Amino acid sequence: MKTVLTEDQLEALRKFNACLLANAIETFHKRLRNEGFVAGDVHCLFPSLPPMVGYAATIRIRGSAPPTADGIYPDRTDWWDYILSLPAPRVVVVQDCATRPGLGSLLGGVHVNILRALGCDGAITNGSVRDIPEAEALGFPLFAGNVSVSHAYVHIVEIGGPVEIGGLKIQSGDLLHGDIHGVQSIPLDIAAQVPAVAAKIEAVEETLISLCRSSGFSLEKLKAAVAKAKY
Repeated sequence: MKTVLTEDQLEALRKFNACLLANAIETFHKRLRNEGFVAGDVHCLFPSLPPMVGYAATIRIRGSAPPTADGIYPDRTDWWDYILSLPAPRVVVVQDCATRPGLGSLLGGVHVNILRALGCDGAITNGSVRDIPEAEALGFPLFAGNVSVSHAYVHIVEIGGPVEIGGLKIQSGDLLHGDIHGVQSIPLDIAAQVPAVAAKIEAVEETLISLCRSSGFSLEKLKAAVAKAKY
């Protein structure tokens, strides 16, 4: 990994919601505005939790049909070693590659406790999760396509490779941020600079909002404020 942020730098990112960070990232012109975030049917399950920030630990799973080898699959623990090879905090990213993604869930009550013990701050999947009350009580952010009652035939087929969730291509070690609005990646080479830009954007937005809520509001004043606004 080329860049590892300090805890202070990570905490600075946690202070901002996803929308402000997206606006700030746009100013660096590192990617197109329709890239860099998870779209589609992957949603935040616990909107009241604070923002999640961490380095991506990527795996790919299947689970809608039995594995072809040996009839039964052995439980894998090597992905836990892989998780610990990444700097903390970590975010587990699970791409369900089954013909019916989300039929069975890898992430449930036991796994979220294991992942928290391994320094993970949350998990993202295009598939399903389960044992929702346990994860919420733990304060463990989950972003998922759906929920399921069963683990079906879930088995891990790849560890540490590139994955794609909701159109976002994620590499092992990518820096991710997620909150009620969704999940996005933060380019590591600008990550330390993003909070300062987000703070400037927030100040500009607060000025415009205050004007709109004031008794002295007028369209002329709004146009003048917008013309003056600079990030």
